[in-house]
Amino acid sequence: MANIPALLAANTARWKKAKLTRTAEFAPVAKRLVASKARYQAVAAKTGVPWFVIAVIHQRESSGNFSGSLAQGDPWNEVSTHVPKGRGPFPSWEAAAVDALVVCPPYAAKWKDWSAGGTMTLLEQYNGLGYANKGIPSPYVWSGTDQYVSGKYISDGVFSASAVDKQLGCAGLIITMAALDPSISFGGVVAQIPDAPLPVPKPPVSKQDKAVVAGSIIAAGAATFQYGPLVAGGVVAMLALSAFAYFKWIKD
Repeated sequence: MANIPALLAANTARWKKAKLTRTAEFAPVAKRLVASKARYQAVAAKTGVPWFVIAVIHQRESSGNFSGSLAQGDPWNEVSTHVPKGRGPFPSWEAAAVDALVVCPPYAAKWKDWSAGGTMTLLEQYNGLGYANKGIPSPYVWSGTDQYVSGKYISDGVFSASAVDKQLGCAGLIITMAALDPSISFGGVVAQIPDAPLPVPKPPVSKQDKAVVAGSIIAAGAATFQYGPLVAGGVVAMLALSAFAYFKWIKD
């Protein structure tokens, strides 16, 4: 049986070190979950579970589909057939979500430790402690980060050490969501957001730059009188186009 204090300590350490390994996959999912913040907040207000925790559970259980219950992904307007079985039907997704967090194990609404490690431990318990009992990081939490390599329950009670979870884990989702919504934090502390490509810095337009470009165009125009309109016209057009492209680059 998993030792919860030890698991909490392990998840705290993992959170501090975690780096995304599938950054591009996390981004669109995190954006979609943040866009549904209001619905998650409505459930958070009734349960005390942070809205972003509800969001990542929703993603893991039903791919963020509001036709699926937060408990196990079954349709909330029918009686559930997967664990937890026999729940529902419910009048709304929100009602089903409150039931999942209040009535069903691990009784997330009663959990009080919403530190980073505490949150990851609650999320792991939500999925089950099978991975903790084997001493490996739970892919439910850590898939898509460098804290998880392999090992997955491929069906109820059937574990494969070589199988790799292709779903995105809760920790990476929260890290990516926090980059979009700064209100997401654990006592004001959020994991470091992985490095993202930075835009190439563009120098400010100086008076000298403007004078050089403008002077070139004027000089080319003056060449019309010396070499004829056909040749000089082409020169003017090329310099004008170059000037336009230059200033547009600076502006963008």
